Formats: sequence, structure tokens, C-alpha cells
Amino acid sequence: KSELQLNYYSESCPQAEEIIKEEVTKLYQKHGNTAVSWLRLIFHDCMVKSCDASVLLDTANGTASEKTSGRSFGMRNFKYIDTIKEALESACPKTVSCADTVALSARDGIVLLGGPRIEMKTGRMDSKESHVAEVEEFIPNHNDSMSLVLSRFQSVGIDVEGTVALLGAHSVGRVHCSNFVQRLYPTVDPTLNPDFAEYLKGRCPTPEPDPKKVEYARTDLVTPMVLDNMYYKSILSHKGLLLVDEELVSDPTTNPFVEKMADDNGYFLDQFARALLILSENNPLTGDQGEIRKDCHYANRD
Repeated sequence: KSELQLNYYSESCPQAEEIIKEEVTKLYQKHGNTAVSWLRLIFHDCMVKSCDASVLLDTANGTASEKTSGRSFGMRNFKYIDTIKEALESACPKTVSCADTVALSARDGIVLLGGPRIEMKTGRMDSKESHVAEVEEFIPNHNDSMSLVLSRFQSVGIDVEGTVALLGAHSVGRVHCSNFVQRLYPTVDPTLNPDFAEYLKGRCPTPEPDPKKVEYARTDLVTPMVLDNMYYKSILSHKGLLLVDEELVSDPTTNPFVEKMADDNGYFLDQFARALLILSENNPLTGDQGEIRKDCHYANRD
């Protein structure tokens, strides 16, 4: 079987990576949050069995989409992946996989968020099936113990240092109230910074927020759309939204890396790039193991 390689499309579609970069940049300029969406998308795709764009498949033929899982709550902007894919299909029909589109969109989105440029290999094929049954087995929950979170990342080859770095993705974007409201009501979690808890109560005034309403808060109030080490400074002040954020600080296995990343943004970005590269190469489908989907939402009908 063929393996992933740099510039996989150099002959079949030499402009592929440039097309993705152009489309990602245009979308970011119109809707800044798309860059955050691509970062979450690569995580949800690559953690579950393979970097194979299975997360993009819609429910079909009685098989539920991975997007229907509770772990996928709040994921959005899928329609803009279609925009990128359409540009690729126009230039090079049936050539560039949805899986590579997911990976390279994340790579280019990270740069727009102020993060590092990561040299990613390509050549992933697309899955013909959804892995909805495995989503909860592979995607950690924000309420899981740190040992369980670490074991999930370890299962795809990411060490403790890399796990702490990848959770730094919480530096950008926002979290729906329903994911942390249990830390505010009926009583405030004693590990939460009291001033931050008051801010959160202002954002989430009821103990039962409506998941369909726009009720969000951010961990990083200083540079909310920049991928940087502000997240670690926030959680060291006990200003993390999620239990997993607080656990990073309190767990003796992860705390030294939190301290180091809070002190050194360059170190954080280096470790983030290293860990994301490992994640992006998790168990890819290559050769005849998959296909190049024409429409990222459905397996080809052939």
C-alpha cells in the first residue's frame, strides 16, 4: 500500500494545497470562527479510528452520522468544507480526498490563528462508512478523569506532553454553557476562581441552558482568537471552563507541562505542532483501503 508523503498531489493536482489555502483564507476573512472549526474537525476525525473524513458522512442507509453523537455537540461550519471541496473538484475532479481536505484545512487554519505552520503529509483516502459506534470510545469527554484522557491520546501515539499541548486548542473559540454549567449550579465548584465564576454566571444565568441557543463563554478572554499559551495562564489561575482544564493543573502528571507552556509560548507551539502531526497521521487509509469521495457527505455510489 502507498504511504502518506509530502506533496502527494504534486503530479495529479499540483495546485491542490494552494487551492485549499486560498479557500481557507477567504472563509476565515468572512467567518473567523471557521479556522477554529477546522481545528476541532481534525481532532474529531483523526481520534476516531483513522484520519479518513468519516466525521463528514451524513446519516445514510440506516447508519447514523458521527455528527449525531453527543461528543460532536457544537461542531459546525461543515458546509464550508463543501466550498473547499468544490474548488478542488473544479480544478482536479476525483483527485483530492476529503480526508486530506480536513487535514490541510486545519493546518492552514492554525496559521491564521497565529499558530505554527505544520508540514503535513498527504495521500489519505476517505472512509466508506461512519464510525458512530466508536466515537465515545475514542473522543474524551470534558468530564473524564485525566488518566482516562491521557490513555485515549496514548492510544493514538500521543504522549503526556503532547496531550497537554493539544488541549491548548481550548485557547481559541468558545464553549456552550451546557458543557460547564454543572460547575456553577447549584453551588459553584470550589476549584473555580470566584471572579471567573461570576463572569460565567453572567454568561450562563440558568442551571439548564438551552442547547439550541447561543449561550457560550470563553476560557481565554485576552486573546480569544489566537492560538497561544494564554490558555495555560488562565487555567493556572483556575479560570478553565471545563473540568478537564482544571484537571490539567491539579494532576501531578500534567501540571509540570502546564507550568512550562504558560512560561514559554514557543515551547507550547512546538509541542502543539509535534502532537498535531502525530494525530494527523493516525492510521490513515491508503491505496485501495478507501476512496476519493466526490461529495464529502456521502460515500460514492459506484
